[in-house]
Amino acid sequence: MAEAFLNGEKGIGTLRSEEEMYRLILGFARRDPRVRAVILNGSRADPAAEPDRLRDFDIVYLVTDLTPYKQGDISSEFGEILVMERPDESELFGDHLPREAAYLMQFQDGNRIDLTVAPQEDWRAYCLEDRLSVAILDKDGLLPSLPFPDNSAHWVKRPSERMFSECRTEFWWTAPYVQKAVLRNQLSYAQNHLETCTRAMLRLMLSWMCAARHDFQISFGKYGDGLREYLPKEMWERYRLTYASFDGEKIADALFCACELFSEASAVTAERLGYSFDGKQDIEVTRFLKTVYPKIAALPREKSWEGELKKQLREYGGPPFPQKSSGKERP
Repeated sequence: MAEAFLNGEKGIGTLRSEEEMYRLILGFARRDPRVRAVILNGSRADPAAEPDRLRDFDIVYLVTDLTPYKQGDISSEFGEILVMERPDESELFGDHLPREAAYLMQFQDGNRIDLTVAPQEDWRAYCLEDRLSVAILDKDGLLPSLPFPDNSAHWVKRPSERMFSECRTEFWWTAPYVQKAVLRNQLSYAQNHLETCTRAMLRLMLSWMCAARHDFQISFGKYGDGLREYLPKEMWERYRLTYASFDGEKIADALFCACELFSEASAVTAERLGYSFDGKQDIEVTRFLKTVYPKIAALPREKSWEGELKKQLREYGGPPFPQKSSGKERP
């Protein structure tokens, strides 16, 4: 049955129950002769997932004709929409998926359906590649008997020694970007690189370190939230410290915390996997970030951007230096 909850200015809202949502999803599929099978994916197909009320309904409709779902809009069949996205045809992200229609629907009542509509002949991609799959409707016996769902497709993959080495190189290559941006007071840039480059490699190394103790038959979630249960408490607390507020000093502190933790995790991972490890680079790059870059940043600025460049072109017989346009400058 539906459950009431407070919904901002609208007062009491009603969250449709799991039973109601499945009836809605399957009811549409049964009525529409073009829909021949329905697959459930994601957390609702995962016996190990926490059964909270925020889980999405990740649904696949396998159909005989994709065109009506690509060109039309069936979202109103499922409830009052709060916001919807159609990622299969996106000018913003440059996506064009000719063999798929996607409806990502957040409803006013709090439920969410991520609906994919695909040709029935493409069924393998939606139930064999991901073990978190349950067939919940099959009008024609199209689908094979699927194994009991598990998250093995999402287990951390054992890295090769080359991959391990490349992860380390990527971390130490991107760390100077963060420090340089901090010294320039480019804090948005620093935060972005700390998050998307440096910490991404740290999280990957920590995942390998923990997964190695479980024969790589484990998953920590898309962004590593599950690491909390497997990292030593002290390590988890240090990992938390790599998340900094929008302040140059605190971003730098987070970076150096990440450096120390990455080096430690690399050594443990290498030992568990039987790979070689040389911490010399860790020490040298950390020293560079703490001492060399700040000294460079404190030096007087160069007199101009082109003075030395013009001099070198003249001295070595380079091509003519480009002339500034006399036309109207761009804003």
